[in-house]
Amino acid sequence: MHNEIIQVKLTNTGKTLDVVVFSKRLDVIQIVLGEGVHSVRCDLTPTRNGLAYAGNAMGRELVYERSRDQVKADLAREAGFRD
Repeated sequence: MHNEIIQVKLTNTGKTLDVVVFSKRLDVIQIVLGEGVHSVRCDLTPTRNGLAYAGNAMGRELVYERSRDQVKADLAREAGFRD
């Protein structure tokens, strides 16, 4: 089984975290922070301008700095389609 790992940025500190993708669709990316019983799920939704995905987990804002078009291309590539 292949777990996709992406990097998200914490806006308050500027640090990046590697997180596991639970589900990836064009309208929402669900990620999992942590492991085991202490893991937390977070939904990342596209920003208004479509240049990133953002969400909140435990009072912290997380940003995945890929545009909606880039995620669409990623999903197409995973499904076996060419650009």
